[in-house]
Parts: sequence; C-alpha cells; structure tokens
Amino acid sequence: MAANEHTAFVMRDRNWHPPAYAPGYKTSVARSPRQALMAIQTPSASEITGPDFQSLALGPYDNDLLNNYRESTDRDGLPVGERIQVYGRVIDQFGKPVPHTLVEMWQANAGGRYRHKKDSYAAPLDPNFGGVGRTVTDEGGWYRFRTIKPGPYPWPNDPNSWRPAHIHISVMGPSISTRLITQLYFEGDPLIPFCPIVNTIRDADAIETLTSRLDMARSRSFDCLVYRFDIVTRGALQTFFENF
Repeated sequence: MAANEHTAFVMRDRNWHPPAYAPGYKTSVARSPRQALMAIQTPSASEITGPDFQSLALGPYDNDLLNNYRESTDRDGLPVGERIQVYGRVIDQFGKPVPHTLVEMWQANAGGRYRHKKDSYAAPLDPNFGGVGRTVTDEGGWYRFRTIKPGPYPWPNDPNSWRPAHIHISVMGPSISTRLITQLYFEGDPLIPFCPIVNTIRDADAIETLTSRLDMARSRSFDCLVYRFDIVTRGALQTFFENF
C-alpha cells in the first residue's frame, strides 16, 4: 500500500458510469451497443499521439463569448442574458495541473436555443451570440471563459422533459483518443433532479462533480457572477465524463 493514499493507483470504477442502455433517456435506446466491448491491447499511433496545443494560436476573443460572435464593437451589440464567468483548473488524480491542454465549450443562448440548424425550439436566436469558445490551460492548469448563462430548454424525450441550464465542456489530453467530454450544471438549479440524462447517473457524488459553484468572492460588481468548475481527469475524485 502506498504511503500516501492520494498517490495510489485507482482502478476504474465501471459503476461510476450509467448503463449504456437507459430507457428513461430515450436516445440511449437506439444508440446503446448490442455487442460486448472489446479491449484494445496494443494501441496504434493514432491512439497515443496528438497535436501540441502549447503553440496553438488563439484569437483575442476565443474564450470571450460576449465578443467572439458579434460584428459590432458597440455595447448595444452584446449578447442578451446574465453575464457570467466560468473558471477552474484541469488537474489529474494526484492534484497536479494539466497545462497546455485545449478546453472547448458550447452552449445554448439565454433563451435556451442553440445556433444549430436542427434546433427548432421556439426561443429566438441571439444575433450577437454564437455559443462556442475555446482556450488552453496555463502552466497551473487554469482556464477561464466569459459568457452568458444558458437558458433551460424542452426536448422531446417525453412530453415534459426539460434540460437544466448547462454548458458542454471538452478537454483534450495528449492524444485524440484521450478527449473527454462532460456537462457543467449550475448549483441550485431546480431542474437538475428532473433531467432524464442526469438521472441515468446512479452515483450522487458523480452528479455533484458536474455542478459548478457560485464564487461570490470573484464576482464583479455591476458586471457578472462567477462560477468555479474544476475538472479532475481520473481517480477517486474524477469529474464524471460522458465517455464510456
């Protein structure tokens, strides 16, 4: 047994993930596999290599969704909605930062509608909001986005299913195959317990890892509220990821 329990190897807990087939989440009925999973004993080069994001050239507004889509520089061209910042660290199971990794995010606008041709929700599109951003973690594993709080929206899982307000988050590891995707929710959202997707997760602690915390100490007067969302890539305290 290791002297420091926080440095011990942690076996993957398959119970951490929901079953691939979860009838309450109807999309899983058609998408869940029908055959047993196969282990890959010898990964290929494409599975252990990837781009180096340390030298990735980012635009000045890539992580600023208040500005990265609007055409005007006037204040009347800002997106509609509650201005927020989301920040946090990407760390491994031992608490060490994951520097220079690409963090991408995408979300609905304040009315709960995505800028996507298949989104038919009645809420209007915001002409000044695209809903996507990206950044690269610094030496300490820190990332930050400036955006508006997304709205909840109905979806056709059943006649009265609503998604809580959420932001999709993608984190790249050292290779294409190590990309991890998750969803960020906001503490206190009353819709979280009713979401069919959230309810496929059997572990209450796993759901807590998906909930960002309001950080009033960092909130900016007459500007925005700030939420913290740390991402743990694996181990006993890992963030729940959708990949399974």
